[in-house]
Amino acid sequence: MSELVIPQLSLVALVGASGSGKSTFARKHFRATEVISSDRCRGLVSDDENDQSATGDAFDVLHYIAGKRLHNGKLTVVDATNVQREGRAGLVRLAREHDVLPVAIVLDLPESVCAERNEARADRDFGVHVIRRQRNDLRRSLRFLEKEGFRRVHVLRSVEEIEAATIRREPLVNDRRGETGPFDIIGDVHGCRLELTELLTRLGYHVEGDFASHPAGRRAVFVGDLVDRGPDTPGVLRLVMNMVAAGTALCVAGNHENKLVRALRGRNVQVTHGLAESLAQLADQSDDFRKQAEQFCYDLVSHYVLDGGKLVVAHAGLPERYQGRASGRVRSFALYGETTGETDEYGLPVRYPWANDYRGSATVVYGHTPVPSAEWVNNTICLDTGCVFGGSLTALRYPERELVSVAAQQVWYEPVRPLAPEAPVRPPEELDVTDVLGKRTVQTSSHGRLTVRAENAAAAIEVMSRFAIEPAKLLYLPPTMAPVATSKRPEVLEHPEEAFAGYLHDGVDRVVCEEKHMGSRAVVLVSRDGGAVHTRTGRSFFDEELTGRLLERIRSAAGKAALWSSLDSGWLLLDCELLPWNAKAGALIREQYAAVGAAASGALPAAVDVLREASGRGVDVSELLARTESRSVNAAAYRAAYERYCWPTEGLNGMRIAPFQLLASEGATYHDRPHSWHLSVAEQLSAADPELFATTANLTVDTTDPESVRSGVRWWEELTGAGGEGMVVKPLANLTRGRRGLVQPGLKVRGREYLRIIYGPDYTEPGNIDRLRQRGLAAKRSLAAREYALGIEGLERLARGEPLWRVHECVFAVLALESEPVDPRL
Repeated sequence: MSELVIPQLSLVALVGASGSGKSTFARKHFRATEVISSDRCRGLVSDDENDQSATGDAFDVLHYIAGKRLHNGKLTVVDATNVQREGRAGLVRLAREHDVLPVAIVLDLPESVCAERNEARADRDFGVHVIRRQRNDLRRSLRFLEKEGFRRVHVLRSVEEIEAATIRREPLVNDRRGETGPFDIIGDVHGCRLELTELLTRLGYHVEGDFASHPAGRRAVFVGDLVDRGPDTPGVLRLVMNMVAAGTALCVAGNHENKLVRALRGRNVQVTHGLAESLAQLADQSDDFRKQAEQFCYDLVSHYVLDGGKLVVAHAGLPERYQGRASGRVRSFALYGETTGETDEYGLPVRYPWANDYRGSATVVYGHTPVPSAEWVNNTICLDTGCVFGGSLTALRYPERELVSVAAQQVWYEPVRPLAPEAPVRPPEELDVTDVLGKRTVQTSSHGRLTVRAENAAAAIEVMSRFAIEPAKLLYLPPTMAPVATSKRPEVLEHPEEAFAGYLHDGVDRVVCEEKHMGSRAVVLVSRDGGAVHTRTGRSFFDEELTGRLLERIRSAAGKAALWSSLDSGWLLLDCELLPWNAKAGALIREQYAAVGAAASGALPAAVDVLREASGRGVDVSELLARTESRSVNAAAYRAAYERYCWPTEGLNGMRIAPFQLLASEGATYHDRPHSWHLSVAEQLSAADPELFATTANLTVDTTDPESVRSGVRWWEELTGAGGEGMVVKPLANLTRGRRGLVQPGLKVRGREYLRIIYGPDYTEPGNIDRLRQRGLAAKRSLAAREYALGIEGLERLARGEPLWRVHECVFAVLALESEPVDPRL
């Protein structure tokens, strides 16, 4: 059996004469979506897969599809004869354009076998001379395939070899996605062995001689430039080489390692920028060590993709389009970065500030260009803090994102350019409209990439620019909430049994039922000296004076509850319900609900009286009378339904806040805490100011226990029977993944009378409620899950201290999704 090894991300060209079995080979070893057939493309453009006059157009289509797949990081197999150099050259160019490796799998079968197979196919009416010509072209090409640019060439020369062949997909050497850390990423060392030993020790490593390891299993990752300029390049190499060999460290190539290898191999290089010091120090070492060091530096890869793609380490950084790719262009950028073509006043190249434009989802950690201190720029960080120039040696602890540094013991090498910032970077609080306009994709940790359409973005920018509070205080917008699956019970649309069964199906065995307050969703940001109280669309609830008074009450309660000290934070972000409903929706109630209720209450009783009078005279109006009487009862129930959620307020008097989740505080998010913890925080605030803060009644239910489920149903019936809105059922553990991915964060189960407000007074009439049972929930549920994931992503970015535009990318996306065409009554 012959095993053919191909990179997981590559362009595979099947090469062989007609009849050699390329299509059969492709079907056997690759997914149908991975294979692009030239015959199929001919059919797409001409309706005839054998129309040779359509070949030019067909290959245009083939190259376009292949390019899109490679752009999206997908293995691509081209099923064509590919026996002519000109055709293969286009595929090699395509692979290089997308920084993937081109691979050739050659099926070199005898002419007789190919001819026999073609004769058996009615659609192949060309003569054997065509096969002979194709095989001659192939024979002339075979020994030159690698020179053409194919990085791997596999040749199968018989039917038996083809039948026995297997394909093994091999990750690229830079693909370490399966390694999740934790890591300690260390900046440019440049021969500073003393400082490296001190830094490793401070990071908790045991350093013994020329080896170091961490007792907790952490691994060091070096960003390159171990050599040159400093006093002990051999010592640094010995330590790092031993750590890499033992698996306690990883290391990527730096430009100085690249140049050192060329110098050790006798290439003509300029002995500048500290290379002379390395060569002199290595000259005192043994021949064996020099050879080992040379091979070690030569074998270093350009970059690593780690932790499921969340972390990229490259010496000079790496834009998203190059991450996980392999080409000379990728290696060049990873080692040297990109220059503008200019030189500064010191004669050094001006480097393009790629990090200022970075929008990738992966955290990129790099070095190369010395900076006074490591700072985050758009989810990237440079760790070269100029140790060899008298600065410091810096490490980033990942995933903690904690910086650890040790000062240089002295200036080991005078810099050509003073250690200073490269160039002004974008201020962390600065926002740019181009960050959010047009079609966007936002990478989230819990739900993958989410797309925001251009038309939704335009609607959101209109709302945000005209009505929203100041951006620095708009850190989160709460997601919409999906309703429970429609009940089959004749008298109700929603029932808690569907919620419990749905979560059980998703593998969630413990849920919390929370009383649903009939108020307005509010986000409260409170700090020791300011804050905001805003709606789901980012508008301030109240004027500045009333907002200030409300925040002062909340701030005082947080102090009495000891939240500032227990959470070690100067600010809190709370998800709440603000009561009563009319505190925000007074105009809506007057102009819509009350108007309908008043009209119905005025007209329908009078109509009932008239119809009864007519019935008394012997007129047969029984059916109309019964319907009108029912509508009159419905109207009275409608008015009672919304009136119980309204009461008079004056300033803060009569106003209440029911917090149900602490979203974030300084450096922390809390979606990993169970809802019981969040409700306990609310209880602490209520105890501190019971007049302002309302608690949320709740009940925990075991979805696997029928009796527990029945108790949850009874509780809902009691709540709704007393006129309550209903309840929200949530996974007790909070953020939860189920069998099908992210589990709905909450399902609202609303009572029969509350739904009268939503669907109208007569929604309970048989014909109406039957029609409403056909309501589609899929779009609403999808929207709820996406907005929830975006909210969590924004909070995580906020806690990590990322720039405001990174947080607002998520906030804005939630607002944009709100303009999707989803029934607002759901």
